[in-house]
Amino acid sequence: MNLSYFFTNIQRIFERRYKKGAVLYGRYEIIQELGMGSYGITYLANDLHTNKQVVIKQMRKRKRKTREDSFRREAAILRQLNHSQIPALYDTFTVRHTPHLVMEYMEGDTVESLIFAKGKVFTEEEAFQLLKQVLTIVEYIHAKGIVHRDLRIPNILLRDEDVCIIDFGLARFLSEQDPHIETYILEKKLRRQIDVKSDIYALGHFLLFLLYSSYEPTTKEERSWEEELEISNFARTILRRMLQITESYDEIASLKEDIDCMLKRKERNKHVIVS
Repeated sequence: MNLSYFFTNIQRIFERRYKKGAVLYGRYEIIQELGMGSYGITYLANDLHTNKQVVIKQMRKRKRKTREDSFRREAAILRQLNHSQIPALYDTFTVRHTPHLVMEYMEGDTVESLIFAKGKVFTEEEAFQLLKQVLTIVEYIHAKGIVHRDLRIPNILLRDEDVCIIDFGLARFLSEQDPHIETYILEKKLRRQIDVKSDIYALGHFLLFLLYSSYEPTTKEERSWEEELEISNFARTILRRMLQITESYDEIASLKEDIDCMLKRKERNKHVIVS
């Protein structure tokens, strides 16, 4: 038996989880559980005062002190952010010594569900267009002195024509320091460093997911993305910089400039082919 899997499931059993119909704080009626992460359990709920749907995040019990700090920080970060494509923080409360956050519910499909549940396929151009939209929001986050540190496909959501970024549980203020950063393996260090580069690195992997959505393997041999993906040289150069294989980007602005240049070149090539 996989011991990690076993202990994870034991922890889940002992978490105090809310059932459908439970009313919290005399106001929030649970509709359903949405999921459980490292720090919290999220629920879709109905605000009985406003009759609006909201997201409730309940702190998990294990490593209480660390998680309490994380919850306070997440609330502080969300209060700093006022953006239509980032969930607003509505309320905070404590039940049985357990902190809860109440956030705006953003209805839509995550990029993860679009690719793996709905079979969405992205061309190279579509992938970079979507990345560009995400970068506009991330640039706003960085300008507020905050780094997200968890820009993965489950945390990027498409709502109608808008792209939204959710789950700021791992976000940090750029003024903070992580005393454990040097103990992390390289992959985790690149994702978790409190630096704008960590978000750019994570978005490099986000971009890879988009590009792989249209990939059809021709061999069982394990190969690198550079060998498998048929992408333009410009796209490859951008990806290598995002993934810190070559000189990394230091800011979102220069990455956006390169993407704009690439997309304009593609547009010009289309006109040449048509004419």
